[in-house]
Amino acid sequence: MGSLPPLDDICCLNEFEWAAQNVLNSSVYAALSGGAVDETFTTHMLGYNFSLPFFITSCGGGGYLHEDGDLNLIKGASNQNILYIASMSASKSQEEIADAAADGQVYFQQFYNRGWDGAKLKSYLDSVEKYGAKAIAFTIDSAGDGDRWRAARWGSITDLPILLKGITTADDAKKAIEHGFDAIYLSNHGGRQLDGAPSGFETALEIFQEAPGVFQQIEVYADGGVRSAGDVLKLLVLGVRAVGVGRSFMYSLVYGTDGVIKAAEILKHELTINAQNLGLSNLGDIDGTYLQRRMFPSL
Repeated sequence: MGSLPPLDDICCLNEFEWAAQNVLNSSVYAALSGGAVDETFTTHMLGYNFSLPFFITSCGGGGYLHEDGDLNLIKGASNQNILYIASMSASKSQEEIADAAADGQVYFQQFYNRGWDGAKLKSYLDSVEKYGAKAIAFTIDSAGDGDRWRAARWGSITDLPILLKGITTADDAKKAIEHGFDAIYLSNHGGRQLDGAPSGFETALEIFQEAPGVFQQIEVYADGGVRSAGDVLKLLVLGVRAVGVGRSFMYSLVYGTDGVIKAAEILKHELTINAQNLGLSNLGDIDGTYLQRRMFPSL
């Protein structure tokens, strides 16, 4: 245990918790700060279980922030038992990322269309399976990308499940179900493809209002501007299964694997507090009534 800081140094209520944590026995602190919700964060994606309802989504350029780049991301994800989606533009190769994965760790691999012919596409998908990724996150960059529906027929060349990333309308969500995709991912790719494209939250809200059955028919993931547990909860209450976080984890890379772990721990801590403030003892009980009545009364 550490020492108690001077009272005059305490400037906000959150700092009382920090001070108490310095001097309390760990079991006492855990009992005081924890709650039933701590044990109910788990979620499952495509049949795989994870400890938290958020994940590290695909982002390229990790090597610019740390020499080990994406290796830190997959190691941090393993430490927290959260999903990591490896970017096709990762700073490390598929083989290097696979070697950094822990035994039994589940991660997915991003793929986007590069105009490859059938043979080259099959070769790439074979390599994804070879190196141990458990699903393909097929990323579409525009609503006019015809390959997004043809990808549903990749079952003839890969045994991996395919989730479609880049859904921005309720109609496309319903079409993805009709075409047999395993999951959909609401995303505007961080706003980099089209200025003004709807965020994951805006698309989730549209589905919630116009086609709520989608959330029962297929697993739905989403990302876009997630910077806090409040952002995560807003998506979860709409029916999203798990929430992708990109830039925050990328920024944490400047501290290496420890930074990635710390970012996940902070988000988990915030999520605990926010869920308890909503009166939730089990995140499995969350539904749209929390959005309508408590978070956005005007809806």
